[in-house]
Amino acid sequence: MARGATYKVQFKRRREGKTNYNKRYKLVDLDKTRMVVRITSNHTITQLVKIGENGDETLVSATSKNLKEFGWLGNGKNTSAAYLTGYLFGKKALNEGYDETILDIGVQPSIKGTKIYAVLKGALDAGLYIPHNDSILPEDSRIRGEHIAQYAESMDDDEKNAKFANYIRCGLSPEEIPDHFESVKNKIDEATQ
Repeated sequence: MARGATYKVQFKRRREGKTNYNKRYKLVDLDKTRMVVRITSNHTITQLVKIGENGDETLVSATSKNLKEFGWLGNGKNTSAAYLTGYLFGKKALNEGYDETILDIGVQPSIKGTKIYAVLKGALDAGLYIPHNDSILPEDSRIRGEHIAQYAESMDDDEKNAKFANYIRCGLSPEEIPDHFESVKNKIDEATQ
């Protein structure tokens, strides 16, 4: 540990890489609800958070685990699942009476077309107003999983069975991902009206 009168220990959450206090202060100062997006190694988590006197208060939440209720057979960590999680979140937020928010990505790097922005696009398509720049959003074909379907079609059966074993085990052929995506999106629409 450093010693001396000029050394200042950072806050614990900053040392752990969990909180960027400069960015958080700017978001808190806006006094608006925040759409907090967190991408874990297996899931996508989206929450509508309001600043309170006793800490943050979660108003609406959706995770990629919730997609199984709508028949999603894919995993919860791909771009399609991120979009659907954002879409589900947006529908839930609108049903609760929230129609405007701002995006909070925390300490995650802001990279064009990533899963964070797939969640954002899902929430936008659901009807939420979130200030953004359209150039950062992923392409629709990528969100629907068409690139996976094309890649799977170019493979022979043995290679496909090895590469997409988890999808096949769950009963989803990789060529069917775009159609499956649309059916799950329609089920979300039906359930959240």
